[in-house]
Amino acid sequence: MKKHIDHFLEWILALLLGVMVLDVFWGVITRYILDSQSSWTDELARFLLIWLSILGAAYASGKKLHIAIDVLPQYLNERNQKILDIVITVIVLLFGIAVFLVGGLRYVYISFALGQTSPALNLPIGFVYMVLPISGLCIMYYNLLDLFIIIKNLKNGN
Repeated sequence: MKKHIDHFLEWILALLLGVMVLDVFWGVITRYILDSQSSWTDELARFLLIWLSILGAAYASGKKLHIAIDVLPQYLNERNQKILDIVITVIVLLFGIAVFLVGGLRYVYISFALGQTSPALNLPIGFVYMVLPISGLCIMYYNLLDLFIIIKNLKNGN
């Protein structure tokens, strides 16, 4: 299932990037060639960048591409390195749940409850912030999977 989620996120990220490039390109054309910039291109690019960045962070978390400080593991034996991996994975998991999932759901709920909309696109802001709980679910899934694999390998002596 991890491969399917990875593949889905890759396509979504590529699509978001492609749409953002076209949007910015259209904004440049309307500004410099048509001499009247579209009012919505800047806002759409901002929202696409938010989705691209936060979903990209979830994808990076699943691929273990996030920034890491690797000074400590080089001084630990293999068993203690795996224990450190468990601690780090649990911290990332808790952060993903608390900030992205719970905090994101609250933020989406409040945005919809207050009826906030974007100025140019008139889009409910809750849709923009919906990327937070979606990414939180992905981060939670990836880290739970990693945690089970690390614990299984630790029990098997690998």
